[in-house]
Parts: sequence; C-alpha cells; structure tokens
Amino acid sequence: MLRSSLNIPEGYSPSLDLKETEKAIKFIKSVFQDRLADELNLTRISAPLIVLRKTGVNDYLTGKEKPIRFTITDINEEAEIIQSLAKWKRVALADYSFSYGEGLYTDMNAIRPDEILDNLHSVYVDQWDWERVVSKDERILDFLKLMVRKIYKVIKEMENLVCDKFKKLGRSFLPEEIHFIHSEDLLEKYPDLTPEEREDKICREKGAVFVIGIGAELKDGRPHDERAADYDDWSTETGKGRKGLNGDILIWYPLLQRAFELSSMGIRVNKESLLKQLQIKGEEKNIGLYFHQRLLEGTLPLTIGGGIGQSRLCMFFLRKAHVGEVQSSIWPDEMTKKCEENKIPLL
Repeated sequence: MLRSSLNIPEGYSPSLDLKETEKAIKFIKSVFQDRLADELNLTRISAPLIVLRKTGVNDYLTGKEKPIRFTITDINEEAEIIQSLAKWKRVALADYSFSYGEGLYTDMNAIRPDEILDNLHSVYVDQWDWERVVSKDERILDFLKLMVRKIYKVIKEMENLVCDKFKKLGRSFLPEEIHFIHSEDLLEKYPDLTPEEREDKICREKGAVFVIGIGAELKDGRPHDERAADYDDWSTETGKGRKGLNGDILIWYPLLQRAFELSSMGIRVNKESLLKQLQIKGEEKNIGLYFHQRLLEGTLPLTIGGGIGQSRLCMFFLRKAHVGEVQSSIWPDEMTKKCEENKIPLL
C-alpha cells in the first residue's frame, strides 16, 4: 500500500516567516489571477463546491479517485464535493453565453481524499480553473502550444515580481522559454525510466517543460499518466504516431530536486473523441449523463481549459519545502512531527 512520504531538504530554513508568508500569498493570488485573466481574456465567475452526482459534471480525474458523496436530505439526491471543475466550466460557458475567444476562471476548492500526501500533495486542493471557447480550427497542437506559452509568460513574469518584492527569496531562475516534448518522445528518450523519472530528467535539463499527450497508451502499452475519458482530448491523432491535445506544465524545483507540476490543461473532447475515449475506458454507460448528453447534442461549445495550482504556485514562488507552508490542511502525525523537527512550519 502506498503511504505518505516527506522530502526534507538539507539545511532548509524558510526565507519568509509566517506573517511575511501570508502577506506574500495574498500578493501572489491577487496579482496572478488578474494577469492570467488579461492574458487569456477571462472573466471571473463563482463556482460550486458540490454538484449532483447524476449530472456527471464532477471531474473524476484519472477515474480511480473517489469523491466525497452524501445525500441532501431535503431533495433526496446524492451530491459530491468537486474534485475539479473541468466539465462544469464548459457547461457554464454555454449557460452564461460566452462567445468565441472569451473565457472564464474561478477559484476551485476541492477535496481529494485519495491523495498520497507528500511535499506537493494535499487532501485540500485549491486552483484557478479556467476555460475558454475555441473554434474547430483551433483544435490543433499549435493552438495548444500558443496557450501554454501565454500561461508560462504569466508564471515567469510573476516569479520576477515576487522576487523583486520579497528580496529574501533571492533571484528568479525559471528559463525564458518553455520546452515542448511529447510523452512518446520522452519515453523514447528515457526508455528505462518511469514516467516520474522521465519528468525529473527532462525538467532538470530544460528548466520548464510542457509534456504533450497524457492519457493514451504509449508504445510500452501504458499511458504517461491516467486521464478521465470525458474532459481532455488525449486520443486525437496529431501526426507521426502521436496522440493527444493535452498535457502538463512542469518546472524543475532545485529545493526538492524534482519536477514540479504547476498546471494540467488541454483542448477538450468533441463528440467524436468523447465517444472514442468512453469506449477505450469501458465507460459507455456514462453517455446518458447530463453533461455527456449536452455535449453530444451540440449545446456545449468547443473549449480549451485547465487548472493552475494556487498553493503550488505560492509554494514555488516563496521557495517553500512543503505545500503545508502555504495552505492549511491535514497531515499524518509523523509528517507533522518531522516538519516541526526540521524547521518546516505547517499552517
């Protein structure tokens, strides 16, 4: 059974104390979301914490995680706490009458009870979920890369701002440009390594990487990582035996000596790729759900979207060793004790 793990950087001491950290978190969250909205043409909207199970609107991530479920007594309906808003945002774009080139973002607060807790992973997840209407012609890799570059530009500029404002953090170190590589090419480059080890290798080399094509089986018979069938398009052929219109933004984090995921994003499924991916996953039974029916009936727009971790960004910008230094959550007693012993102050 997998258990929680903790990486203690040698000689670690936080650059900012607790009060300084809280001020910095406020600064990052206020400025970053405004810059992201300007860059991608997004409008902020309110988001739900719970959704009805029967709608199929909740995000089931890799398909293995179990959301928290409960019955709302007054209406006798089963509800779920969201795990992310990948599908809900697409419905909102339609219902709020967003047009081509327009998009939305929202504060997403989720609970993922199946997470394996470590320096980067928490039961509590907070991120900026965003979604934007695209055209049929924009469902291509070049457009995906364009949007990745826009987001990375905001991340890089924000790192510079934070380091300028909080001098104790030292210099910024992200590269000017992000490197693109398909997961199939990554497998060919490092055939004897696990997906996580491949990410570490390429991120150490390039500094910032977007790994394309996550969800479809690679030549070794396994996907780089799992993805649910009904939000990202990971099955569309993109040439040269490659599949997938999605991916992850990863950076190299020297403090922990590992790759560090900041965002998962992608062009979303259309009718054809939804049906194909449901069949691949053996989930054809979900076709009758509310979200899936709306997509198949053509009442939802074509979109691109993703999530950008708020605590992840704050952790990185503030050079923290543990995500619990920038968010309040629940950790195993042993982890809490080790953090106290090694000057890692958990909120």
